[in-house]
Amino acid sequence: MDATERIKAASNFLLQSPPGEINDVLNDIRNIISDDDLLQEGIQPVLRRYNIEQFTVVDVPETNHQSIISEAARVGSSSGEEERFLDPRSKISFVFDHLSLEASDPQPFEADAEQESFRAALETAALNYLKAHFIDGVAAVFSSKEGANRYVIQVVANKYNPTNYWSGRWRSEYVVDLTANEVVGKILINVHYYEQGNVQLNANHAVSFNIPPAIASSVANTASSKIFALIEDEEGKYQVSLNETYQEMGEKTFKGLRRALPLTRQKLDWDKVMGYRLGAELSGNRGPFPTT
Repeated sequence: MDATERIKAASNFLLQSPPGEINDVLNDIRNIISDDDLLQEGIQPVLRRYNIEQFTVVDVPETNHQSIISEAARVGSSSGEEERFLDPRSKISFVFDHLSLEASDPQPFEADAEQESFRAALETAALNYLKAHFIDGVAAVFSSKEGANRYVIQVVANKYNPTNYWSGRWRSEYVVDLTANEVVGKILINVHYYEQGNVQLNANHAVSFNIPPAIASSVANTASSKIFALIEDEEGKYQVSLNETYQEMGEKTFKGLRRALPLTRQKLDWDKVMGYRLGAELSGNRGPFPTT
């Protein structure tokens, strides 16, 4: 297998990197390939895919906040245009380096005037939602590329605690369709615990609900707040179901996997067992002393 094939095979591991640990995986691949120039060229498409799928956050130039790298944020790149990403909050587009995770070349972006009023109202509600439920989270609200009266809400929250051997990421995405009066979305959770082991949780939960006519017909700020109240209800129910699953796993699933104690109800001292076995073998080989 040549170096290019090794990069293609090894870089696929990047897509499975747990939250906050992609640099560790990248360093391991780097040691295997031993060619930084070839590696950087070969893994760029995989890093781009990872950052977009994982809602990687970036410091937005000329602002004091972060935004989300995602498919909804992607602008340009059609007909040979340079790929850029949008921060709808500041109305700035920028180039994103998928290796260094830095934004550059900020430029003003002209928003769709017809959709901006409701998008901005949803954004305000999203930021209030962050304060209540995701202290370190990042949210972004985009006008959908798929038509008028459609908006994409994205939320991501990361927790990295390598000292205690765990990391986690919450991602949620909702498409608000004011024409169909419905919200369709998903919640993605990835948790990694790796102290003396390697346990991962990857959860994907679909969400859909209708927007009551009374909400849909209200003013933008009121409608946005009530839509987030419905989102809060859906996410709260899912959180409760996760807690119930954890409790059942602790009380039933993991107990069933534990090694049963012997009849003495005490753990075996394997060092002593080896000593008993050695003594038995010596006893079995004992015979009369040779005579001369």
